[in-house]
Amino acid sequence: MIDALFEYEFLQNAVITGLLIGLVAPLLGVFIVVRRLSLIADALSHITLTGIAASLLIEKRVSAVNDWNPMYMGMAFSVIGAVFIEKLRKVYKHYEELAIPIMLSGGIGLGVILISLADGFNTDLFSYLFGSVTAVSRDNVWVVVIITTLVVLIVMLFYKELFVLSFDEEHATIAGVNAKTIHFLFIVMVALVIASAMQVVGILLVSALMTLPVAAALRMSVSFKQTIGLSVLFGEVAVVTGLFSAYQLDVPPGGTIVMSAVVILLLSILYRRLRSEEWWKGETS
Repeated sequence: MIDALFEYEFLQNAVITGLLIGLVAPLLGVFIVVRRLSLIADALSHITLTGIAASLLIEKRVSAVNDWNPMYMGMAFSVIGAVFIEKLRKVYKHYEELAIPIMLSGGIGLGVILISLADGFNTDLFSYLFGSVTAVSRDNVWVVVIITTLVVLIVMLFYKELFVLSFDEEHATIAGVNAKTIHFLFIVMVALVIASAMQVVGILLVSALMTLPVAAALRMSVSFKQTIGLSVLFGEVAVVTGLFSAYQLDVPPGGTIVMSAVVILLLSILYRRLRSEEWWKGETS
């Protein structure tokens, strides 16, 4: 694959995009997991699928539309879904978690209808569902570069606010943090990252890249910043390993990336267990 990487542009696009997604997905995933909002990634990914299906349907039914990039409509649907989740959280003040399954169900339902109208699953839709090494264009790479830059800058600028909100939203509000604005900004970032990651990881699997590296890091880290660092490291390892395996096996990269993340998680659990047993033996000896 190393030799092919210098020869084929599509491989370069996939690797660059994968490395960027391997950075920002676990970065945001740490805040998602700590805030117990892990399902939000699944909800937004299904809404993104609805946008992709709508784009493919329009392209098929409207002859004037040519070379329509479904990524942009998927991104728009994902951001709109994020806004609706925030609105529903306000409607159900005492049951805010209901907003996520409501949008998840709505996204799946509308997606199924649009997919059926677009004559079911085709090659393009399959690549968006599970990722494709060849589907990433240079335009997509630049979009991911812009989104990655924005996400990293926003996390750096509002790190303290995001940190406080993740552990105690009530205290953050009392301390003067504009919780509504920060949370809205955060959920829009999550929506953009999910939509931009779909061509490498796949819509149905991108949420795993936001949670599995974080789950592995939580078993080994001793501080919040260390959790972020390990999450990003594990995410990058999973992406590189997954892309290499997908190229060698000629399978969609989404599955191999996720399985690489699962292996990392299992190794972290094993590492923690072995460390605990060593500590216990030291205490009893």
